[in-house]
Amino acid sequence: MQALKLARKYPNFSQGEMMQLVEQFNQIDLDSTGRLPKSTVLTALSTNAKPESPSGKWTYDQVRETLKTVSVDSSGQVELDDFVDLVDKLRSGANAQAGKVLRGGALSGLMGATGGAGAGAGAGAGAGVAQLHHQTTGGDTHGGGKVLVRGSNTNITHSINEDERTEFTRHINQVLAGDADIGDRLPIPTDTFQIFDECRDGLLLAKLINDSVPDTIDERVLNKASSKSKAPSAMPLAKSKATLNNFQMTENNNLVITSAKSLGLSTVNIGASDLNEGREHLILGLIWQIIRRGLLAKIDIKLHPELYRLLEDDETLEQFLRLPPDQILLRWFNFHLKAANWPRRVTNFSKDVSDGENYTVLLNQLKPAECSRAPLQETDLHQRAEKVLQNADAIGCRKYLTASSLVAGNAKLNLAFVANLFNTWPGLEPLEENEKPVIEEFDAEGEREARVFTLWLNSLDVDPGVHDLFEDLKDGLVLLQAFDKVIPGSVTWRRVSKTPLPLSRFKAVENTNYCLDLAKQNNMHIVGIQGADIVDGSRTLTLGLVWQMMRRNILSTMASLSKNGREVTDSDIVKWANDQVQKGGKQSTMRSFKDPSLKNAKFFLDLLETLKPGYVDYSLVYDGRTDDECKANAKLAISIARKLGSLIFIVPEDIVEVRPRLVLTFCAALMALQAGGAK
Repeated sequence: MQALKLARKYPNFSQGEMMQLVEQFNQIDLDSTGRLPKSTVLTALSTNAKPESPSGKWTYDQVRETLKTVSVDSSGQVELDDFVDLVDKLRSGANAQAGKVLRGGALSGLMGATGGAGAGAGAGAGAGVAQLHHQTTGGDTHGGGKVLVRGSNTNITHSINEDERTEFTRHINQVLAGDADIGDRLPIPTDTFQIFDECRDGLLLAKLINDSVPDTIDERVLNKASSKSKAPSAMPLAKSKATLNNFQMTENNNLVITSAKSLGLSTVNIGASDLNEGREHLILGLIWQIIRRGLLAKIDIKLHPELYRLLEDDETLEQFLRLPPDQILLRWFNFHLKAANWPRRVTNFSKDVSDGENYTVLLNQLKPAECSRAPLQETDLHQRAEKVLQNADAIGCRKYLTASSLVAGNAKLNLAFVANLFNTWPGLEPLEENEKPVIEEFDAEGEREARVFTLWLNSLDVDPGVHDLFEDLKDGLVLLQAFDKVIPGSVTWRRVSKTPLPLSRFKAVENTNYCLDLAKQNNMHIVGIQGADIVDGSRTLTLGLVWQMMRRNILSTMASLSKNGREVTDSDIVKWANDQVQKGGKQSTMRSFKDPSLKNAKFFLDLLETLKPGYVDYSLVYDGRTDDECKANAKLAISIARKLGSLIFIVPEDIVEVRPRLVLTFCAALMALQAGGAK
């Protein structure tokens, strides 16, 4: 009966074909729920389907792109009617070009014919709308070709760099291989868009974050599929019938996004729903930031004391450590070029390396026995690039970069290549014993508060972003931007000196004095601070000013969420937290943000359990007798808060060491969570 009804609705299928389709759907639907996860459908139609069956056989990307045009319910599950609709569109030629390479001007010709990127989407299944295309033209400024994908609506198309997608997928396959939770999904094909579907439930991205910055996420709080079921190999089934629902995926993706923000990564315009839906350009950008963070985290003088050798004449170690990691990489690159008596230098990871000459010399300088300068004799740039990468392969460093991306000057892939090269073969002489104390005298980690304040400022999308808190605030421009975000309209910009950069000391002092005037006008507690103190990089006074701004931001948020709009005080937050824990029937209390008993984080776990009953698994909570147990509890509390959508900048040590300012920010974030104000 069902097949007959569908056959009338979809006349392109014979009655026999429709019966086969219904049978295929029922074979896939192991639980007989009448609904299938998209991943199951993708696997069934693109991998195991037989060419002679009514469902035919298509590439993964064809099925994936066409599935976007099928109206599924809010759960994202594919019902039988949706399944037939999908097959009907595929058989009629929708997205027939998905995954096929267009050369030369073919892509621009297609764009012109359709009226621009994404124009005409929805014109009909047979029109090949929202097609997925690959372009590998020599004129591509990033190398590796572009892939066009449907955006959030029919009039938007985004481009994906093919080499970046491929190389980042390879990286993920390598670093997450054998993982207990997602190892069975790997390796992910590098020639399809499956990577974006694998990221939808948040597990892969969470694992990738922990690979780049270990222990950022407490993986015990991640939602995971409860069971896996292997079906007979003859059936066109996905690897697992157990999948997360949309709510569970959203929680995981909240944790991913808030954790990424806590690491200083930009998540502007990225929400949990974007990850749930597999938005390709947003996911690829986030993956790159996570990988970049991990690669550059190793460019650290604590891990490589020999970086001290890169200091220039009259440069102090403190000045050197203010450099962003990518600038230290360029300094390292040039150090070896100079040692090789090579006249050229690099100032970027694009144009300066695109001819392969500087790479040839660098590799030869690092490992002369394995890497010759023979590529310099090759006149064809693509052939030279390939020979450069063959040299890199000889020393185990052919990673991230392709010949086309090298020649095109893809800055992301070149940066990743150089960072991996440094992490594998730094080629710097170890320090002598009498040199080591010089490094130990300098606090390379800096104040934990400075780290949190830096992340907070960057979360306001100040431009340029803050790398070194004390250096980057000296001209007052970032502080004034922050004031305008915290107290909209507070800054009269015509009073501000903005050019030419760098500002003179006189203009910088004018700007920072204006910052202090604004602080006083808005009743911030500013005593004994002058603009010159900020310009001079006074650590204590700069921290004091930024804390007052951050505190004002927190309390203003609290006031906007309160019923009466009254300003919230520190004591209000303490009272609120104690009241909530008491309502939950727990015995723990806090006297103030300095309360030593907070170090074991049990109070915060009780508070979270009261706010979201059932979220804290107390079998995972330690007594807190040792610092390690306290840290584990704090890590659990922070991850649960982030899973709920709270933006938490602190790290577990901040709770264990009971840093009052930072403890306040954590409590305030939970208070905002209860009021529905978690960002």
